[in-house]
Amino acid sequence: MPTKALSKKIQARIDRVRVILPILKKTYPTAKCSLDYGKPLELLVATILSAQCTDDRVNIVTKTLFKKYKTAKDYAAAPQEELEKDIQSTGFYRNKTKSIRSMAASLIDKHGGRVPETMEELTHLAGVGRKTANVVLGNAFDQNVGVVVDTHVGRLSQRLGLTSHDDPVKIEQDLMAIVPKEVWTLWSHLMIAHGRAICQARRPRCEVCPLLANCPFGQKYVRENDLTAE
Repeated sequence: MPTKALSKKIQARIDRVRVILPILKKTYPTAKCSLDYGKPLELLVATILSAQCTDDRVNIVTKTLFKKYKTAKDYAAAPQEELEKDIQSTGFYRNKTKSIRSMAASLIDKHGGRVPETMEELTHLAGVGRKTANVVLGNAFDQNVGVVVDTHVGRLSQRLGLTSHDDPVKIEQDLMAIVPKEVWTLWSHLMIAHGRAICQARRPRCEVCPLLANCPFGQKYVRENDLTAE
């Protein structure tokens, strides 16, 4: 695609973000990370547990888990079988246990037991990819290094015409180019809140969506399903 046409497309996306951002802020004024945590290590563990699991279930598990394991040393020293039982209901518990124990060992060996505050250091820890690192950096350390792209953020970004990609890495790159950096962390929370409340995967409630006027997918969905927009 010619540079001029590409620039025009990006500018259109920037303009759309500029319009929908205040609407989302007004609609979801309390949007924040839905994982319960009190310190960076707890958020790191909770985020690892959240893979293929609901945040509500993770919060139920960590309510007890965080009382039992308070430091990286506690996780690293935990027997595999015992930690597996403690997190079993989050699913994929064997792999998650291995990741948590290895991550904790790395924290002790390389970071004095503390959670590092850079993307490079975090993503070198076992079980920690860019998405998990973004969650920790944005919420525990107030650093807008990237945009968390989960299933909600990916789906809404496509529907709103903010990306044409399916790959989370490419979606994040598209969003980083059009969303103001100072709200990268908040943007994900807003998208997730909207995805849960209105823009659901199977039956989006486009007829009552405050973003309808700025959503290509929503306008088409309303027309094709003969819905009455409110």
